[in-house]
Amino acid sequence: MSDISTVSESLLEQKLFGTIQIGDLIWAVILAAATLILARLATKALRHLLNRDANSLPSASIIVNIVRAAILIAGCSIILDSCFGVNTNSLVAALGVGGIAVSLGFQDTLSNLIGGLQVTFMGIVSPGDNIEVGGNSGVVQDITWRHTTIQDSLGQTVVIPNSIISKTALVHLLPANRVSVPFSVARYPQDTTSDLDELAAKIIATTKQAVTQVSPIVEGPKVLFIEISELGIKGKVIFKVEDANATFTAADATVRAIATLVG
Repeated sequence: MSDISTVSESLLEQKLFGTIQIGDLIWAVILAAATLILARLATKALRHLLNRDANSLPSASIIVNIVRAAILIAGCSIILDSCFGVNTNSLVAALGVGGIAVSLGFQDTLSNLIGGLQVTFMGIVSPGDNIEVGGNSGVVQDITWRHTTIQDSLGQTVVIPNSIISKTALVHLLPANRVSVPFSVARYPQDTTSDLDELAAKIIATTKQAVTQVSPIVEGPKVLFIEISELGIKGKVIFKVEDANATFTAADATVRAIATLVG
């Protein structure tokens, strides 16, 4: 009798641990590896797609993170259902009931997530935009599920919650690499259009020589005369530099160069 009991226990142990647990565990590991590989490939492909010039969506990490999370959740659901017999539908229903209570404690997180989705998919803010929000201004570096990071003119990183951006007045500033330097020259009765054209050409040549030592110029410079006053003729020289962080240095070099020319 004891021999039969021993054999039965041995067969039961072999069935439980040999067939179900080990086999299912191996299959779960294979599915988990496949899920991770798929998530990584999808992430790389999506980043490549978002960085294309013809793409209409911004290259923000919030989109990549949502796709990665969806793949991982789907993979975990398949593993639980096929390998361990867990009814994911019941699990989701249970989480839905408890999610009401949990959501009350994560209102700020959900607000930031929804705000990030709004500013991303509605095209309100994209990486590379020069914006001002609540007294903070800078170039947008990235938009995550919780916050948006911008880099100000001093090179400092400013972290702004997405909910603030979606609720606060947002100003799209001129491109961060754009430089505009006003100037004024004395006006004499003999000034003519040809004299102003000659002056503009000198300012352009002087600006190019001064600014190229700081950063390459990608657009301009061009000179606009905008006002005539009792002090003379006012104008501005406008150009774009390659390095957005060099705009203040480029403006300083331009002011010094024009001062020696018209002073």
